[in-house]
This record gives sequence, structure tokens and C-alpha cells, in this order.
Amino acid sequence: MKKAIIACIILLCLLCALAVTDYARVHSFEKPIFCISKTADDGGSGTYYGLFYHFEIQGNFLPEDEFPGVTKYRYYILGREIEQGIRD
Repeated sequence: MKKAIIACIILLCLLCALAVTDYARVHSFEKPIFCISKTADDGGSGTYYGLFYHFEIQGNFLPEDEFPGVTKYRYYILGREIEQGIRD
């Protein structure tokens, strides 16, 4: 029983680390790396799903774009919007 509790705590910490990493990347206007994406035709805009969280991202992802990367994001946890950001 004690090993199962320890394993659950380790798994929960790992999932939190993945979520924090994705949040930090998107907050820095980069694409998340631990999410499953449903992207648009530009190669990056769309919705990115993680466990219990997701991002709606818009950006410049084509090779000819002058300023590539995320330009706007919305961050949701359990379906509630937590934060949004726009790159100047």
C-alpha cells in the first residue's frame, strides 16, 4: 500500500512538471511540447491538449513569417480560462 501511494505521488509530481513546462513555454510565446495538438493549416495555430489543461494558440508558424512563434494564447485548466497573453 505504501509503495502505491509513493508511486501516485511521483506520478502526480511528474504530471505537474509537464504542465508547468508547457505553461512556461507558452507564456514565453513558444509552442508547448507535452501536449497533443489539433492545429490549423499554418502549422501551429490551434488547440493543444494536456492532461486537465489546454491552450488555444494563434501565431506565425510559416517559414515566410517575419516574426515566427506564438502571438496570442489562452490557457485553460479544467475548462476554465486562467490566463491569456498577446505578444507585442
